[in-house]
Amino acid sequence: AAAAGEGPAPAAEDAELAAVIGATVPTGFELTAAEEVQEKLGSAARISRDRGKIYFEVPARGLPQVHQLRSVDNLFVVVQEFKDYQFKDNKEDALKDLEDLVKKLPWTDPLKVWELNNSLKKKKTKRKKHNLQSTASKEKLNDDGEEEGTDQKDASKQEDCAQSAAGVEPASGQDTEKTEGVASRNGEEEEEEEEDGNEQSDAKDELQAGSGSETKAGEGETSEGEAKVLKFRVTCNRAGDKHSFTSNEAARDFGGAVQEHFQWKADMTNFDVEVLLNIHNNEVVVGIALTEESLHRRNITHFGPTTLRSTLAYGMLRLCDPQPTDIIVDPMCGTGAIPIEGATEWPSCYHIAGDNNPQAVKRAANNICSLLKKNENKESSTPLGIPLDIIQWDICNLPLRTGSVDIIVTDMPFGKRIGSKKKNWDLYPACLMEMGRICTPGTGRAVLLTQDKKCFAKALSRMGHIWRKGQTVWVNVGGLHAAVYLLKRTWERAEEKRSFW
Repeated sequence: AAAAGEGPAPAAEDAELAAVIGATVPTGFELTAAEEVQEKLGSAARISRDRGKIYFEVPARGLPQVHQLRSVDNLFVVVQEFKDYQFKDNKEDALKDLEDLVKKLPWTDPLKVWELNNSLKKKKTKRKKHNLQSTASKEKLNDDGEEEGTDQKDASKQEDCAQSAAGVEPASGQDTEKTEGVASRNGEEEEEEEEDGNEQSDAKDELQAGSGSETKAGEGETSEGEAKVLKFRVTCNRAGDKHSFTSNEAARDFGGAVQEHFQWKADMTNFDVEVLLNIHNNEVVVGIALTEESLHRRNITHFGPTTLRSTLAYGMLRLCDPQPTDIIVDPMCGTGAIPIEGATEWPSCYHIAGDNNPQAVKRAANNICSLLKKNENKESSTPLGIPLDIIQWDICNLPLRTGSVDIIVTDMPFGKRIGSKKKNWDLYPACLMEMGRICTPGTGRAVLLTQDKKCFAKALSRMGHIWRKGQTVWVNVGGLHAAVYLLKRTWERAEEKRSFW
């Protein structure tokens, strides 16, 4: 596709307003997201070279459907895209060019799209207001480790991400990858990180727009005050080693020019408009954020220490192609992100979730209750139930009949926050064995996420008679380099469970 938004369309009033939408998605699941866009919106998406992003075009009236996508974390409308932007070598010149760029960009249509998006949001806000209080449960703050900084890893020196309110150095003068990424790392993951140098381009996958903490843009206020000066901030995500400037400097100078051009007021925390400046080597994309809080938080109100993002759960479920009437089990469900996503998107399947930790089962049950309440609010006369049950059980001794399950989808313990690498050596083979027993020979399949790849490979080689490896998707979870494995159940019969009593 040609660079999006080259100049205004002729007779824009008559022509229908079109939007080029950029979406950030869990790294590794770009293809899944593109398939979903094609299927639900009928638009062909292209996958960016900058991992974890896709772009597609929709008529602006299609925005509500865009927000219904299950595989995207954050959305933005593209103002303009430069495939091969030539940065000057001298820092001052390079930054001056970025400043001058602001006046030349085709802002009009993207801002109309942003306004339209806002009016859609307002309708929702009325319903959302009372739900927000409950969501801000303490639980979310103290232990949703994997959630918060999700794809932020302390990536290599050449990339960074910064927010700047024009001209004013933000109080958090350091590059935000450090400030925002900290929560997700808990100091534990250091030694794993060296593994994969080429993963360096993942840190800025998570658009700062969805970083949760400072993103309640004055939702309710804009209605009476379109006339009032808009507040804005610029977020710059930069990756590549050829730039003479930091993301902080780019955000500051670009932000200064935006302020001058629109006469908006800079505000880091209570902004109406978030302008995005994404720089990936020589690709530059300027956009305006359409989501405040990342969409991947949609189902979960009670977070656990390693709550999986709903978008990643959706990608995993999609890999195993659920068919109506399939029985889908998550034997280590934690707070229930996978089965809840499954029951919402594939209501014609039956979902069973279980965990050995009573605390996790309680949180998952609470999340299911919240979902049922949410369904009740949807003005339907009969509140619909969801085809999902949650049980406390032992993964190595499941109370399910041999060969009775079609699909197993689960996030295995990484041995970081939960369990340990040492325990995994015994746990993984035992899990694969028991999963093989309950899964239907020949047609059963499993999608398993783990970061302990060495241990998983070893366990799988011992279980080769019951599991064959299909595809592997490399993903980034909370800055950890992890893998999603699709396994197919062989025709081999698993040995029956011997009775223990």
